[in-house]
Amino acid sequence: MKLPLNTDLTGKVAVVTGAGGVLCGMFSKALASAGAKVAVLDLNEQAAQKVADAITAEGGTAKAYACNVLDKDSLEACRTAVLRELGPCDILLNGAGGNNPRATTDKEYYETGDLDAGTKSFFDLEQKGVEFVFNLNFIGTLLPTQVFARDMLGRKGCSILNISSMNAFTPLTKIPAYSGAKAAISNFTQWLAVHFSRAGIRVNAIAPGFFSTAQNAKLLWNEDGTPTARTGKILAATPLGRFGEAEELVGGLLFLLNNEAASFITGVVLPIDGGFSAYSGV
Repeated sequence: MKLPLNTDLTGKVAVVTGAGGVLCGMFSKALASAGAKVAVLDLNEQAAQKVADAITAEGGTAKAYACNVLDKDSLEACRTAVLRELGPCDILLNGAGGNNPRATTDKEYYETGDLDAGTKSFFDLEQKGVEFVFNLNFIGTLLPTQVFARDMLGRKGCSILNISSMNAFTPLTKIPAYSGAKAAISNFTQWLAVHFSRAGIRVNAIAPGFFSTAQNAKLLWNEDGTPTARTGKILAATPLGRFGEAEELVGGLLFLLNNEAASFITGVVLPIDGGFSAYSGV
């Protein structure tokens, strides 16, 4: 994998959660290309193994682990295996997350009559759906940090990188739980940065803008491949006028993990969004 920055992670052990997905799988490959030994964690072991196999096929070092980021016993068992097979964690990338239809409204605005119109309004959001989204994103970051950051204590050059979102700056319509959960991630990143500052662990986050992936394809594209109305709104509010390419996240990732370039940077949430967060709409 061609890297945009010369970040040397040789000898480092990187633990990536949610690594069976498109973006975190790519992050895992980037870390391996920079020299790290990568623990590829995902609830779907087959997806994790596919990413690990791709890394080893390119000459990198990676191991796949089935792991539930909402189950501390599962995380502890995974940590034991990583310690045995790769070594203590130097880099933790908390990538597990996502949304759920049960926590999503059908419409952007509540209108009179929606309660009786068969429309899923704010009042119809399922508690368990909202809890699932919040837990997956926030608790699914807190628990892996509790487990793997212990191996960073007293060791130089260790970092935690969380995945926030544009939703954390300004909530998007229809997805209140996901927006709130990502806002919590940004706040938690700052909290951790202060908490671990005397232990020498840097904690930062990246906040991706809009990228067209399998996860959000139905929101962005109609079945015939034409853009949805939501896509039109997104592109109109993105000064660069396009969706991001997944590879465009790698530069920010490697910069924040580079202990020479970013040694005095902790507690920041870096937008990678084509200018979305800077544009007021006028």
